[in-house]
Amino acid sequence: MASYFIKRIGQAFIVLIGVTLVTFVLLNIIPGDPVAVMLEKNSSPVLVANLRHEWGLDRPLPVQYGQFLLNAVTGNLGKSYFEKRDVIGMIFSGLSVTIRLGGLAFVFSIVVGLSCGVAAAVFRGKLIDRVLMTFAMLGISLPVFWISVVFQIVFGLYLHWLPISGIDSALGYVLPTIALGSTYTGSMARLVRTSVLEELSQDYVKTARSKGVRESFIIVKHVLRNAAIPVVTLSGTQIKSILGGSMIVETIFSISGIGKIAINAILVRDIPVIQGTVLYTAALFVLINLIVDLLYGVIDPKISVAS
Repeated sequence: MASYFIKRIGQAFIVLIGVTLVTFVLLNIIPGDPVAVMLEKNSSPVLVANLRHEWGLDRPLPVQYGQFLLNAVTGNLGKSYFEKRDVIGMIFSGLSVTIRLGGLAFVFSIVVGLSCGVAAAVFRGKLIDRVLMTFAMLGISLPVFWISVVFQIVFGLYLHWLPISGIDSALGYVLPTIALGSTYTGSMARLVRTSVLEELSQDYVKTARSKGVRESFIIVKHVLRNAAIPVVTLSGTQIKSILGGSMIVETIFSISGIGKIAINAILVRDIPVIQGTVLYTAALFVLINLIVDLLYGVIDPKISVAS
């Protein structure tokens, strides 16, 4: 177990170094200058040079990257060029909102997707199966931004049931949560249906039925447990996808999460904010992968850490 954790920590370190390096290179090869974005076109060369020196943009690129890594190790990601705020504070403020929204979308996709998948498998070939799988395909096929805009128009502008921007109250989370979780709900429902159908055809299910065991007990106690491995794998992927998709949803619904902060920083080339958000997002993804790997052994003891 100890060697496994050491190996995974080493892999995580390499991944984070690679992510930061690629991000740094891309930020410096694409056209545009944050100083030019901030200042007017007729600004004096002296003012431009002073600002570039203040931000450290006049130093060699390897020195800039090395300084970023050194500061990141100590928890110092610098200050935003445009908002003059500590990047670490901006990240934690936005990350709390994103995790809350992503967590709600994840729970929504798990609960609804699991319920629909089991119901479709139990009533295979019947009307409820076809209806549920039709909605699942719609959820998978329709893009998140389209669903978000339709929800805003229907439930916000026409029906006036729910707010269409901001999260000033608990109701503000309803539309973004459903819009963000709809795609993953459809994927979860289809996978659960397939996994449950495969388990229902196994001999142990036929034996349990012949002994008079209730169908609900068979599904909950045995079938779902044995069908959980692919579901856990998809859940780990969904968490990462939800965090990525939250950028679009947060922008459409004007939610000040990590996604909206990152997109705003990209538009004005706020380099410290971009590097900070990418670093923390990558670290979160690495942590999720590790948790998913460990859950395999919890669900199925036959899967060891070594394997």
